[in-house]
Amino acid sequence: MFTGIIEAVGTLAAIEPRGSQVGLAIEAPAITAGVRVGDSIAVNGACLTVTKIEGGRLFFDAVRETLERTSLGDQRAGARVNVERAMRADGRLDGHIVQGHVDGTGRVEALERDGDDVTFRVACGPEIARYLVPKGSVAIDGVSLTVVDVSDKGFDVALIPHTLKETNLGDRRPGDRVNLEADVLGKYVLNYLERTRSG
Repeated sequence: MFTGIIEAVGTLAAIEPRGSQVGLAIEAPAITAGVRVGDSIAVNGACLTVTKIEGGRLFFDAVRETLERTSLGDQRAGARVNVERAMRADGRLDGHIVQGHVDGTGRVEALERDGDDVTFRVACGPEIARYLVPKGSVAIDGVSLTVVDVSDKGFDVALIPHTLKETNLGDRRPGDRVNLEADVLGKYVLNYLERTRSG
């Protein structure tokens, strides 16, 4: 489990195709000191398992399902990626519960600036939008954010300068694909209500 509070922005140092899988090497010296092989790390919101550590570099294998469901398959060497270690049981939950199970991808439709703040308009399918509510939570590329508005075609979030600086969301431009994970609590509530109605 993760919180959506990004610990570091790493650099995708290498991509190695291996049949149906892809090996990823991410330079993230800010977090490697406390990481062990087998640990779970959220990379742009997708939960991956550390397979090797060399200095400040972490290695992962991304399977076909991950590549098809997320935007990781779009990334190129040199891309900046959000990284977060799994939450400790005695840690604080500053964001919201993020599982690292990406629901799918959306596309940045527009960036609207108001002084230093930026509103992201993200297009997504109804299979994701149905779980979103204004003032609810959503993870975009692993970043915990509050939904401002929702439509049948997508949603808006507001980003403060700190978020733009400390994550890779400041790199995003209209047309970019982003990983989306709806709040798991919303999924459980909607699932319960649908079962109750049909029961």
